[in-house]
Amino acid sequence: MTKPPGLLVHRTGLDAGETRFALQMLRDQLGRPVWPAHRLDKGTSGVLLFALNTDTARLLGQAFESGQGMQKTYRAVVRGWPADAGVIDHALKRMPDDARTERTEIQPAQSRFATLRHFTLPLPQQGFANTRCAEVTLQPLTGRRHQLRRHMKHIAHPILGDATHGKGPLNRAVADLIGHQRLWLHAESLQLAHPVSGQPLMLASPLPVEWALWNAFS
Repeated sequence: MTKPPGLLVHRTGLDAGETRFALQMLRDQLGRPVWPAHRLDKGTSGVLLFALNTDTARLLGQAFESGQGMQKTYRAVVRGWPADAGVIDHALKRMPDDARTERTEIQPAQSRFATLRHFTLPLPQQGFANTRCAEVTLQPLTGRRHQLRRHMKHIAHPILGDATHGKGPLNRAVADLIGHQRLWLHAESLQLAHPVSGQPLMLASPLPVEWALWNAFS
């Protein structure tokens, strides 16, 4: 399915007040149980994969965590102008959550990025007359929680709209200028082998319509 921004994948104690979940919506639509193969953050839109049985969900979950045999491609808008391309190799501490609160070990993590286009926004920031931003493609080579958001913060190019790893004043100023508030991160495509048949799968989600708002600044 294609998940819109603002929708949780499943119920979690981290957002106890939420009542709408992708898992329940898809289960009700199909009339049968489904299991999430991975997660997308609440603010992230795009390709979201579910399994129809627990064995397939387990196999897919292992593949997502290791990153082996699959390619995930995201689109994002970040602060600043990153290099044309690069690989971020930066280990991440496992984040506690409602399912695995006791596991806090350091995990290796790698992400690939490439810059697609630059924006210059008429927003004064830190003594500069304008604010630089860029649209990038991101490919996580491992599957850590908030990996892309944490990696982009690590190289000083946080994803715009990220309330946890970005800058609140800048996020609000960009939302006012663009006319839309969201985490500017979209799961664009997913390539993998079917866990049972081995047949190649290519799943894609077009960019949301609000992405066109950036064309005025490129």
